[in-house]
Amino acid sequence: MKKTIFTLMAVIIALTAQAQQFQIGTTTLNAGVGLGTALGGLGKARPAISLSVDHGLWDIGGPGVISLGGYIGNTGYKYTDLGYTAKWNYTIVGVRGAYHYNGFTDIPELDIYGGVMLGYNIAKYTSDSGDTSLGNSYGSGLGFTGFVGGRWFFTNRIGAYAELGYGVSTLNVGVTYKF
Repeated sequence: MKKTIFTLMAVIIALTAQAQQFQIGTTTLNAGVGLGTALGGLGKARPAISLSVDHGLWDIGGPGVISLGGYIGNTGYKYTDLGYTAKWNYTIVGVRGAYHYNGFTDIPELDIYGGVMLGYNIAKYTSDSGDTSLGNSYGSGLGFTGFVGGRWFFTNRIGAYAELGYGVSTLNVGVTYKF
């Protein structure tokens, strides 16, 4: 009985532990799924997935920290009609920097941030009809974009995040891990 009570108390303490704000040396890893996209394609879209990482590098003297990190995401479309199948695949790889606002000292579980990303969109079009002219309008390229987001940590390490901006989707939501 004592072991059960002790174990239950340990679990409750771990789940209600206070998170620390994003600071120099903090690293977070986001894994998410996306909703909505600005990338083109006909037909049925497959879910957008993404991974991003941020590492706190610079304290700028105010209530915040600048992070540097990376992003990779993938989505695609498949269109089948009139006897042929066409597929669009998009992979975006980028380097990103963000400002993490630490002014909410009474809510350490919250990480609000905004930043910019320099990314490369790797676009691929295939069709079993042999026509590649449509694919030429969906070329790969370099792009510069902005984003805003927030994380809520349930424990010192695990939380949820939501991010608006341009990547493989307009809105990414998912889990975040701080180490």
